[in-house]
Parts: sequence; C-alpha cells; structure tokens
Amino acid sequence: MKISNPVLTGFHADPSMIRVGDTYYIANSTFEWFPGVRLHESKDLVHWNILPSPLSRSSQLAMRGNPSSGGIWAPDLSYADNKFWLIYTDVKVVNGAFKDCTNYLVTAEDIHGPWSEPVRINGVGFDASLFHDDDGRKYLVQQTWDFREYHHQFDGITLTEFDVDTMKLKPETARTIWDGTSVKLTEGPHLYKKDGWYYLFAAEGGTVYEHQESVARSRTLDEYSFEVMPNGPFIGNFDTPDTYLQKQGHGALVDTPSGEWYYASLCGRPWRHDTEPAHGTRGWCTLGRETSIQKVEWDEDGWPRVVGGHGGQRYVDAPKDAIETVAPATRDEHDEFDSGELGLNWNTLRVPFTDAMGTVGGGKLALRGQGSLCNLFDLSLVARRWQAFDFDAETKVRFDPKNYMQMAGLTNYYDDLCWSWAFITWDEKRHARVIEVAQNDFNQYTSFLKDDAIVVPEDAEAVWLRTKVRTEYYSYEYSFDGEHFTEIPVKLDAKILSDDYVNQRYGGFFTGAFVGLACVDLSGYDAQAEFDYFDYRELSDNQ
Repeated sequence: MKISNPVLTGFHADPSMIRVGDTYYIANSTFEWFPGVRLHESKDLVHWNILPSPLSRSSQLAMRGNPSSGGIWAPDLSYADNKFWLIYTDVKVVNGAFKDCTNYLVTAEDIHGPWSEPVRINGVGFDASLFHDDDGRKYLVQQTWDFREYHHQFDGITLTEFDVDTMKLKPETARTIWDGTSVKLTEGPHLYKKDGWYYLFAAEGGTVYEHQESVARSRTLDEYSFEVMPNGPFIGNFDTPDTYLQKQGHGALVDTPSGEWYYASLCGRPWRHDTEPAHGTRGWCTLGRETSIQKVEWDEDGWPRVVGGHGGQRYVDAPKDAIETVAPATRDEHDEFDSGELGLNWNTLRVPFTDAMGTVGGGKLALRGQGSLCNLFDLSLVARRWQAFDFDAETKVRFDPKNYMQMAGLTNYYDDLCWSWAFITWDEKRHARVIEVAQNDFNQYTSFLKDDAIVVPEDAEAVWLRTKVRTEYYSYEYSFDGEHFTEIPVKLDAKILSDDYVNQRYGGFFTGAFVGLACVDLSGYDAQAEFDYFDYRELSDNQ
C-alpha cells in the first residue's frame, strides 16, 4: 500500500499522532470551530476514519466571543498509564502583542470517551504537549510567548514538571531547554526519547511558506542543553517551491510495532491564477492546512531524516506491518437530517449546536435566525470543511422572511471577515421574496444582484440552492423545482477564502474554507429556516 498525501484533506492542521497497540490516532486543531479537536484513527496510516471529538461540552471549551482563529491551537494527544491524555490551548487574543491563552488537560480511558472535565494547567504559551518520561515523571513542554516589545515574542521552549498526584505543574521546575535556531518563531514542541537521547521536535518559521520543523537533542532535560540537528531542517518546503506539498513542518513522530518510523505534518496545497508568478505568489491554500505523513529513517549519527529529502514526498510506502483499514471510499456525503444529532463532519462556530441555534431530526435542520455571519457571539451557522478543490454542495430550504433583515441560505465561509452566500430574503419594494448573492471581503460588503435580485414565485414552497466550487472560482445556482438549476451570474474568486489571503491583513489565518447552511434575523423576531437535506459531492481532489 501507498500513503497518498495529504492523508487528511481540508482543514486538518497541527497533527498530533500517536500509536496505541496496532492503532494510530491523529488529533488536529479546530480553532474557533465546535466541537473542539478533530480525531481520526487508522491501522495502516493510509485509510482514516473520523472519531467523535473529545471536547463536545461547553464546560470543556467556552469560546463564545473568541476571535477568528482563536480557540483550540495545536492539541497534544498522548497515551500513558492506561489512558489517553489531551492537552489543548484556548487562545483568546490573536492580533497584537498579546496571546492571552489557557492550557487545559482532559483524560479518557477510551478514545471514544467519555472525556473528563478540564484541568486548568497554565498560560505561559501555546502549543503545549505532555511528555511521559520512562522514569514515571511527566513534563509540560510548550512554546513561550513574550509580549514585551523589546524581546522576540517566541521566547524558546519551556519545560515544567507535572505532578500527577495534584494534577498541577511545579512552576519552580520551569526552565528553557531550547531557544530555537536563527529561523525563529519556535513553537509546536514534542519530546521523544530514543537510545538514551531526548529528541525535541519543534516548528519554526511561522505557518506560511517558510514553515519548517527543526530537531534538537540532549542527554538531559537541563536548561539550554539541546543541540540542533546538523544539515537541517528535518522537514520544510521553503526551498522546494515546485513540490506538490508545501508548508510542511509542525507535527509529531510515531514508530510502528515492527520498528519503522513516520512523521505526521501539517501541509498546504496552493493553487495560482494563470496570471500569477509561481515563485512570487506561491499560491492560495483554500483547503487550509492539511495533514501529510512522511517516512523517517535514522542516520548513522542518530538523527532522524525524512526519506526522499526534507521536501517530503506525495506518495509514501505504508508500514510493512500495516493492517488494512476499512474506511469510506469517498468523502461525498448526503444528509437527510433524520438523526437527532448532527453528523461528525458538521461544525458550528464557538458554541455547540443547541436549541438557541435550532433543531435537527425528523428530516430537517431548522435554524433560528440570529446574528450576521460577522457575529462572534450568536450565530446560526452549520458548516463542513471544503475537502476537495472541485465539488458541488446543494440544499433545499423553506423560508418565509417578512423583512430584509431576515436571510437564510447556503454559504462558503472562511471567517467573520471573509465569506459569501446565496440567500433568500425580503424585498420591500417588490413585496416579494428574492434570492441575493453577497460577499464580505474584509468587511467590505457587496450585494451583487441588488435590483436584479431573483424573485421567488409566490407559490414556491421551497428554494433549492447549489454552489459549484472549481478551484480558482466558485458560483451559486438556484432552482424552484429541484431539477432545473439556473446559474446566478456572479463569479467569485476562491482565494478570498484562503489562509494566504486572510494573512495579508489579519493575524489569525489558520483554518480553511467551509461550506454550510445559515439563518440570520437581525430584526430579532426569530425567523426560522428549514433545510430538508444537504448534499456534498466531490468532482476531483487533485490527488
């Protein structure tokens, strides 16, 4: 078998990979999206199945009002003492000098849960991980954030002993074990022990095209005791602009039962418009940061090396002892909303799906109108990741607005700053329901149809809406019978829904594009929209 990268397509950043027995698990960042932390499992590193998220309760994760790309940063999954340990960070400030954050710990005896209530750990810095040493001691390893304008903000990697009896850190043991290389922006640390060496893996260069993973090692965990790997980096694409995978770096190391080694890393797959220079623009990653897996070998000096060079490979040999895993052959999905709970691929923003947002089951998703798609507090939006460059998504919506402040429809969404949608609303001049397409581009809001908005026939029981995403551009269509669709003459640039576009003007650019369903009622009269189904069909994943 061959691993085809990326193994987790669409927004699956900052992978933390472990093995328990013959099963591998990956935990990924979810930032402001709920539920918190995305989990997958596999026995062959090729085929992956999604698992329930460990942070599914507001008591574990309170993100209401969090800024976009705040929330869950770089969770760390580990296994020791016959249970799973999950460290995660909730970031409350994204832009500026400060990164107010709190690190928490939850545990579970079974990966499927139940997961415990969180234990507050500290707020020294984000990207914390838990290292279980072979002498029974445990240590928190974390990036350290320095807000002082006369210091570099990334202040090295701090290690602090963790007391299992009290479930608290011992602050007096805190020390900086490594301050990184000249590439700087040292973050995402994970510690491993092999042949008497402590190996520290850490991301550097920022999560952009200069991103990379560096490795250092030491015989002890003393202050500043780690030496950097020669002829690095371990992985990175800053000097391989033409390779299929870009941005590889932040990730985690794992061994197989028979002694092979693999590394899971975040990565990006950029595309460019024909008018853009390959080595200037580099491109737009509308699918966000995904997860790739590379094979690792150890050189004669005891340093880990990515097979094929630090640029990585698109196709990688699977483990020799892999147990073939049964997984869905496609990511296509059709949801009739028959279940009383949202499926595992659905997400909401910042808070769980509750009666305040709507109800699901009995063949419909009913959304109660709340704030606009710019709202960080009260928003009725249910969405799933873009997982391919080319796909169609379709829904059937029943909505009877009474004023222009009431809107419901189909959205393509990156964050509160950058999104678009096709929606049904009320036109007071024509005294009729209409279909409009609008885009928010860094809070420059544009209604494209205006006086040419499409009138919904009075006898139309429902409206069908479809979006067609074709890598560089996307559009919307409508139908009044569910069979004959008409394209709305608005062609939208997909780059506006990419990490790289958002990064030009905002410090939180860590997620990826979503497609979903939304209902807004700014008038405050709780207008309700009913969605009969949602259909997601991929045309190509460009793999």
